[in-house]
Amino acid sequence: QIKGPILTITIWSSMVSLLHQVLLRNGFVKVAANMCMSGKAHSFLVSALGLLLVFRTNSAYQRFSEGRKIWEEILSVSRNLSRMTNLYQRDIGLDCKKRIYRLLSSFPYLLRHHIQPQCLECKEQTDELNAILLPEASECHGEENEECWVDRDSVPWSLLPDIALRKCVESGNRPLWICDRMAQEFTNVAYTPNFTSRERLGLLGHVDKLSKCVGACERIHQTAVPLNYARHSLRSLTVWLWTLPFAVISESFWGGLLVGPTVGAIAWVLLGVYQIGCNIEDPFQGTLRLNLLCNAVYRDILYTSNIEQQHGNPRDSAFSMEGEKEEWNSMEQTLPELPLVGVSP
Repeated sequence: QIKGPILTITIWSSMVSLLHQVLLRNGFVKVAANMCMSGKAHSFLVSALGLLLVFRTNSAYQRFSEGRKIWEEILSVSRNLSRMTNLYQRDIGLDCKKRIYRLLSSFPYLLRHHIQPQCLECKEQTDELNAILLPEASECHGEENEECWVDRDSVPWSLLPDIALRKCVESGNRPLWICDRMAQEFTNVAYTPNFTSRERLGLLGHVDKLSKCVGACERIHQTAVPLNYARHSLRSLTVWLWTLPFAVISESFWGGLLVGPTVGAIAWVLLGVYQIGCNIEDPFQGTLRLNLLCNAVYRDILYTSNIEQQHGNPRDSAFSMEGEKEEWNSMEQTLPELPLVGVSP
């Protein structure tokens, strides 16, 4: 992304240095001397320019770190919510548990689509797919106001039945709709001696945490670093780099051959720092690998192996102690000795 500006500045610096050397060798010493400028101005401005770049990069990294923590919380809350649902399966019911698992597995994908639309590239791809049309617009070949089509047979759209999917698609905030539906599912569970208001509030508390994560992601995605600050930083950096050759040509060696590469290297460092801040300013647009996090939630909650076909989850085996109690009780009471630290076995 910064290749073009770096090449332009390098060529510009080389041309300035070449012109300076031509004037010197042809006797235009006075004109060549007027091309040179003192380096004190650049020395004074480099501190202020460094503060601008560092402040922008630090603020962008804070947003990146916050976005990473938000998705880490989504992963933890989803696992905890699925654990509690499994523990109270007898009271919640198997059908309700399956619905909650599907809703919970679709939540991270819908949140990713909410902040990073995953539409099909072009409408022509919908001919061979079971595609559905979303109400929002997307981009196709750089053109805006294009229709947004998604594959009905892909995750998360395949996790919801037709009627529920239609309601979810028509809602303005799909991850929030998932949270509302999960809250409704937990509210419809009848009280039992094992499932009281305490358990219900605990489950609703986890849903509330997911809802807060939606707002936190929207805040990062919709609130960018002030545009005036970004423009001023880039303009200051551009002026500083374009005038830098005039400050170093008087002190150049080897006939000015090193002016272009030197200024180009400086431009690469400074423009690279600026571009890093731009790239991580919105961590949901490619910096964070959201697909891996979404797949982790799906794998831990609703992963179906080839052997267990009816919504079986290998994780469910942790909640069943059938045939294990006798083995646990028959194990020897003596514990194995710990190996000595630093001693190879």
